Amino acid sequence: QVQLVESGGGFVQAGGSLKLSCAASGKTFSINDMGWYRQAPGKQRELVAAITRLGRTDYSESVKGRFTISRDNVKNIVYLQMNNLKHEDTDVYYCNAKSIYGQDFWGLGTQVTVSS
Repeated sequence: QVQLVESGGGFVQAGGSLKLSCAASGKTFSINDMGWYRQAPGKQRELVAAITRLGRTDYSESVKGRFTISRDNVKNIVYLQMNNLKHEDTDVYYCNAKSIYGQDFWGLGTQVTVSS
């Protein structure tokens, strides 16, 4: 099993920045891709950004140019640097890890609130 713990969420004014972190523990050797998703009440969880073990990244169109995902494979941490935040970025952000065995692991989420 893999355990994921997010941190770094909070309240920020529009135009501000936040950096999320997600620390993985357990069978971290099995982790392949990692990513960040977000979900608003009553809506489906959506991909924000993803990164492969080798560092290839993918972003949703709504965050391209504003958010940057990175990972430290030694410390088993994935980061999401969020700049120029907008009110519509307000959501609960979840860390995800996909194992080489096809399993999906999730953190409990961290709230990001951006004032308009």
